[in-house]
Amino acid sequence: MTTTISATNNVTTLINVLTVEPENQQKLIHLLRESTEGVVSKLDGWISTSFIAAQDLRHVVIYSQWRNLASVEAMQADPEMIAYFPRVAALAAFDSFAGAVVYNHHA
Repeated sequence: MTTTISATNNVTTLINVLTVEPENQQKLIHLLRESTEGVVSKLDGWISTSFIAAQDLRHVVIYSQWRNLASVEAMQADPEMIAYFPRVAALAAFDSFAGAVVYNHHA
């Protein structure tokens, strides 16, 4: 399955918004990539992860797709993921939510 943005309840979308000092944006992206490739991508229910780096260097958004909310919750409770949380928090403040895409308009 590839990354898609479509109005469907067939996947759960997890959005993380991270606020970072400009000099730490690339360090943060490297850490996120390490956790995605080393842990997240191997977890049951994971579909895809994309990073969006703000041009102002102060934000990174993680757009991640999962089979369902239970898969997201299992990832958040995974001991290997829990080990990454303090490392991410040392570089950035973050907020997250899980939901479904309810509208999509495109050419």
